[in-house]
Amino acid sequence: MIGYVRVFAHSNALLVSHVRNLLAAANIPVELRNMVLGGGAGELPLGECEPEVWVAPHNRERADAIIRDALAGRSEAPEWICPSCGEWLEGVFEACWQCSDKEE
Repeated sequence: MIGYVRVFAHSNALLVSHVRNLLAAANIPVELRNMVLGGGAGELPLGECEPEVWVAPHNRERADAIIRDALAGRSEAPEWICPSCGEWLEGVFEACWQCSDKEE
């Protein structure tokens, strides 16, 4: 896609795919590049062989924040309290582990 900007690159394709999934889950259109160029390392410059994640320029700032938070172990999802039993839950949970009630 023309006009996209690179927001992430790493030699670990699994990490690159994880970043891509995080951005896609946040409704940011994503393009992956260089996912199969690892075999060219040595023949091609290393920086040109790393798998990369690209987004539209208007999504760059939001994508950078999501990537930064994910790599630092932070999540966009806030903690919540189960309305039925009062249990504190991490934002990644959609239902209470204790009583199975769902976040309102």
